[in-house]
Amino acid sequence: MNDALLQEKVWIREMLSCDLDRVIMIEREIFLFPWSVGNFADSISAGYFCRVLEQTDTFFGYGVMMMGPDEAHILTIGIAAEWQNKGWGSKLLQHFIQFARQQRVKSILLDVRESNQGAAHLYKQIGFRQIAIRKGYYPAMCGREDAIVMKFIL
Repeated sequence: MNDALLQEKVWIREMLSCDLDRVIMIEREIFLFPWSVGNFADSISAGYFCRVLEQTDTFFGYGVMMMGPDEAHILTIGIAAEWQNKGWGSKLLQHFIQFARQQRVKSILLDVRESNQGAAHLYKQIGFRQIAIRKGYYPAMCGREDAIVMKFIL
């Protein structure tokens, strides 16, 4: 099956409470310090922009974005390991950017681990720019790790 046909059968939809078992499976697969089920449930309850990527019966990605009056903040985004490096993270980010534009926010912020060069590179390709460093923001195997703060101007 070619990539164009595969992409036609993929959709982005609202994350539901019944999705949380599948979300947490991916979260634990790809992150050393994963969010809890409660973090995702709280995001849904708070009305954050929570979305999932699906293809037929395959669930392979998700993201959570908090909206403010002038600014959105992408809190997490994840793509199952076997689906990474195929453009799905970019597709989900573009969906978030489009929604933020519709809500007329001025910018989108996100934090990325300093060691997560693949994600940082993707964000730069899309148009995010580094604006700050948060020292010791993330837990790490040997203490703490800095976060790169990035901003996308709409």
